[in-house]
Amino acid sequence: MKPNIFFIISHDSGQFFEPYGYRVSTPALDRLADEGVLFDQYYATAPQCSPSRGSILTGLYPHNNGLMGLAHLGFAIDSKHPTIPKVLSTNGYHSVLVGLSHETIGTPPPVADRVFTSGVELGYDEYLPVDGDRSPAVIDQAINRLDVFLQDTDQAQPLYMNIGLFETHLPYDEYAPEADNPKDVEIPEGLPNDQATRSDTALFTGSVHVLDESLGRFYAYLADKGLLDNSIVIFTNDHGAPFPGYKGTLTKEGLGTTLIIRMPKRSDLAGKRSHALLVNIDLFPTLLDLVHIPIPSNLDGQSFAGIFQNQFQDVPGREYFFTELTWHDAYHPMRGIRTPHYSFVKNFADGPKVYMPVDIHLTQTGAEMRSKFYVPNEPEELYDLSTDPFEEHNIVHNPAYQTIYHGLRRRLHQWMIETDDPLLHGPVSGTGSRRWQDEIASGRAYPGREQFYIQHPDYPKVPFTVDWGND
Repeated sequence: MKPNIFFIISHDSGQFFEPYGYRVSTPALDRLADEGVLFDQYYATAPQCSPSRGSILTGLYPHNNGLMGLAHLGFAIDSKHPTIPKVLSTNGYHSVLVGLSHETIGTPPPVADRVFTSGVELGYDEYLPVDGDRSPAVIDQAINRLDVFLQDTDQAQPLYMNIGLFETHLPYDEYAPEADNPKDVEIPEGLPNDQATRSDTALFTGSVHVLDESLGRFYAYLADKGLLDNSIVIFTNDHGAPFPGYKGTLTKEGLGTTLIIRMPKRSDLAGKRSHALLVNIDLFPTLLDLVHIPIPSNLDGQSFAGIFQNQFQDVPGREYFFTELTWHDAYHPMRGIRTPHYSFVKNFADGPKVYMPVDIHLTQTGAEMRSKFYVPNEPEELYDLSTDPFEEHNIVHNPAYQTIYHGLRRRLHQWMIETDDPLLHGPVSGTGSRRWQDEIASGRAYPGREQFYIQHPDYPKVPFTVDWGND
């Protein structure tokens, strides 16, 4: 029988876990990494929830599957596309969704309904919602369902279980009892080392501890019931962590995510680390490859199952991949291309230099970063990742990089043409968060280019155009 698959996905976590080098205790994830393969160059297609998760689910870039914005704000996957649970269920699996999901499919639900998931419409045989989607309750529900599964002495069908966890999404106040001492936390790169940031970071680590404890309980259950002997266990998340300059940006901090995969009866893979450059659209074809199911045609993703063959084989991975942001809780259209050495980004509308989702904007640290981030963006950005890994110094006009600039720009433009990207036809309509209107009216948010220059007459004026010129 094919192996069971337990697919566990957290929310807004990036790579802020101990196996990735961040100073926070995560014994359950440490154990999973010690027994599986950790991927340290694994990225999302998009730095926000629904579009990234839609890419995982379909193996397609967001504008290719339709989910270009948040599921509860009017966006959905086109129902013509296959999804992981649809394909697995068609090929003998019983698929179950437990807890958080952030995708819709077919006709987008009314924005007023604030529907996050289409449930069984996504292709699952069962959908087990959990109020609040907090990790302890979701894991309780998953274990209860597995108890029923194990009571079925026939167990003719392998199980695919997608377990969606709320942590580590804002807000964090509820995690204060589990938070680390603010004096001891590791401040995320690029943020001020002050009491406000230490307080916010400590609450984040509290949510990490709740997440990890729940994972540990679930993993212990799988081991106790002998399920690890015939199960693939996957842990991942959707995009970067909820810090200013992370989630919502087309940087490594916004797109870099966790991926750890434990294969059954493969002790030779234990503790391996892959440096292959991968993107989350690659997970769908890889998963099918690992369980010997034909891969649907026309996916954007590419299988990396070769890494798991007879013996561990690390590979370079992709030469490049594309990135995108259209709608989140505000319209901030961007497209990009990343290679192991460079990142090129094109902005398609006036906006702040660095976009912060409104929940991050409202944190103590977000308030401190507004003056730095809320200046006019530039039409195009280029970063040399070898000398500027945090992507702070735009070298798009540097004469020494013009060959790189034009090459990446042409490749991005061609991809947009080949995929008929909606941005080529003008602005994409959508619904923003009402909270932004209050923030703009109060003067706490980016007011727009014209108003900004009136308020700051000495600030260097940056011309803005989306023209591609000769490219």
